[in-house]
Amino acid sequence: MKPASHHLANCKYCRASIVWCLTSANGRRQPVNYEPDETGNVAVMQGADGKLYVRAVTAARPEIRPGEWQAKPHQATCPARKPSGRGGDGGQRPTSGVRPVPWQR
Repeated sequence: MKPASHHLANCKYCRASIVWCLTSANGRRQPVNYEPDETGNVAVMQGADGKLYVRAVTAARPEIRPGEWQAKPHQATCPARKPSGRGGDGGQRPTSGVRPVPWQR
């Protein structure tokens, strides 16, 4: 199953077709690829209010229910975006132009 075409949008970075969904956990917006994907880790469904909702496919709830389709979050497949994790790039911060504090002298 595919979302209705009126939900279709384009990624502002790579121009790929996406749909904006609300997460069932906290109601935040999440971009999801427009094309269904059997290897995806989210399930998307259209609610009674006409909005799209997304939930994670987990080991506890691996089944795709009737009315849902499996897809991938767009952040995982967007070629134009850098991964934005809380850990950053894992390297040291640049220190050029920084004066040492008194205890470092």
